[in-house]
Amino acid sequence: MDDYLNDMALFVEVVKANGFRNAAEAVGIPNSTLSRRISALEKTIGLRLLHRTTRKIELTEAGQIYFERCKRIVNEARLAHEQLGGMLAHPTGVLRVSLPVDFAVTYLAPLVVEFAERYPGISFDFDLTPRRVDLVSEPFDVAIRIGESESSQLIARSLASLTPHLYASPGYLERSGEPDKPADLERHQCLTILKAGTWTLHDGKRTATVPVGGRFALNSVAMIRRLATLDMGIVLMPEEVVAGDLASGALRRIMPRWHGTAVPIYAITETRLLPAKTQRFIEFLQERLTGSRTAP
Repeated sequence: MDDYLNDMALFVEVVKANGFRNAAEAVGIPNSTLSRRISALEKTIGLRLLHRTTRKIELTEAGQIYFERCKRIVNEARLAHEQLGGMLAHPTGVLRVSLPVDFAVTYLAPLVVEFAERYPGISFDFDLTPRRVDLVSEPFDVAIRIGESESSQLIARSLASLTPHLYASPGYLERSGEPDKPADLERHQCLTILKAGTWTLHDGKRTATVPVGGRFALNSVAMIRRLATLDMGIVLMPEEVVAGDLASGALRRIMPRWHGTAVPIYAITETRLLPAKTQRFIEFLQERLTGSRTAP
């Protein structure tokens, strides 16, 4: 089919140029190749399209009908390509994205604003629920996920990775003391996701797995962070999530030689064939999140 459509375009060029030589120069292929392609097209159709002479070409009756149809098809195809090219440069439409709630609110919000200013033709429909949306059956363009990709049937594009560090408020440290080594965390209030468990920490040479727990177990990163600023315990989070609290002095980093395991961030799509709005959004996040520190 591709060769058939290409030959239609070549036929249009021959007629518009009123000859093979000028058309060959215009499309950048040898005259003999162009003549052979048109002959093959005539053979495929089963009708002669051109009367050839040494000086010029003339359309047959069938050729005249075919030329009018082909000219419209070729023009429509060229216009479609031009419009798609414009969409890539200036994408438009509604971008439907599933985002992790706390990460979106605390870190992605300013990036979304920057992206919206860069591409004013795009409007946004964000889903910030904790549930894992079904990209196959639901009308989402992309989902941003933290942690390992959950399905090999979907397309995962790596955006970055975030390395968590230990933080606590000055008030908590004044009241409870400051831990110096991983084992000290067992005696502290540690704010964890969902339930007490373990934290795995690294210092570049050693790895320590420490059982941690406390009075609070939550499923909200934002709430954990808020409780930490209210002197209720130690958190293990990426600096990007607590940057505002660090700048204000509400939290400060502790045990600076130790850090948690880097957490990958992915953009998940149902297909590799993406509209321009989705492609640009993923590229933008890759560009901006690459600057996030992935090492201690």
